[in-house]
Amino acid sequence: MSYLKEGDKAPEFTAKKQDGTNISLSDFKGKKVILYFYPKDDTPGCTAEACNLNDNYTDLIKQGFEIIGVSPDSEQSHSKFIGKYNLRFNLIADTGKSILIAYGAWGLKKMYGKEYEGVLRTTYVINEESVIERVFAKVDTKNHTQQILNELV
Repeated sequence: MSYLKEGDKAPEFTAKKQDGTNISLSDFKGKKVILYFYPKDDTPGCTAEACNLNDNYTDLIKQGFEIIGVSPDSEQSHSKFIGKYNLRFNLIADTGKSILIAYGAWGLKKMYGKEYEGVLRTTYVINEESVIERVFAKVDTKNHTQQILNELV
């Protein structure tokens, strides 16, 4: 699976978020979006990444960013994850993996010598015109906010 590149138009999507209502990329037209893809709610790396973004939420909002997380988990799983860690941003339930696939965030992975398909942890920063400004294919889960700000601010 190939990643989208900087300068590419971000694929439009509409999907369910944690409360069962729809969310679309077009809802954020005119705003900068941090769209991050992660494997699973409430696992160590995914929790570290979500909490790092949440701990720096106010600073990111002040810089003009909106944050959206995407994983193949269910709306109910996302709702519990948000409640447990008091996350202040939306999580998309991409159970059919259509957004993951459109963004190249679903593909072949290796663990302990075995190959399998799964979520490729990736973050896209999308500008106000829905163009990909920056791609983070190697995410530092514990310091992701600083990783983003170092590149863009």
